[in-house]
Amino acid sequence: MRAVRVGVAAVVMPLAMVGAGAMPAGAAPDPEPVIAVGRFMPYSNDQTTITYDPKLVPSGATAGVAYLPGRDVSSVRLQVQGLLPDRKYGAHVHTKRCGAKPEDAGPHYQHKQDPVTPSTDPRYANARNEVWLDFTTDAHGNASSVSTLNWKFTDRHPQSIVIHADHTHTDPGHAGTAGARLACISVNF
Repeated sequence: MRAVRVGVAAVVMPLAMVGAGAMPAGAAPDPEPVIAVGRFMPYSNDQTTITYDPKLVPSGATAGVAYLPGRDVSSVRLQVQGLLPDRKYGAHVHTKRCGAKPEDAGPHYQHKQDPVTPSTDPRYANARNEVWLDFTTDAHGNASSVSTLNWKFTDRHPQSIVIHADHTHTDPGHAGTAGARLACISVNF
């Protein structure tokens, strides 16, 4: 187990829970995974795992994020514990760090940026061009989600994952939308 300090609360989580796995024999090492874990709390200056809606993302619930950069394929894994049971949530990688207000995290990170912001054009707002991590919690409020990318983050590194109220829409004019921003996890991707 590895303890990682994030914000005001340190959370101990086995690395396997957020996706750091063993490397296949004979494979060249990829860059180190980025791992962030934290306990959701209301915003404070040094808090990096924030709940904006404690009714839907309770204070004390936890999140773990792993970014595993590969040569050909990369992945982002999100694991949550202690959210509402049997509930659908949306989640996406966003461009900016979490802040006092939900909108501080900026728009979704897009590999190929839509010239129109906010982006609701399915040519840009889709699971191949963005990192979508929608999940449904189990009876205990726990869930995990993985997004596999055939591209890597560029010098425009994203800085957070936002948990939304609904699963992500895909229809034109609403593509990429997922309701209110409930919580945010700052990650140094």
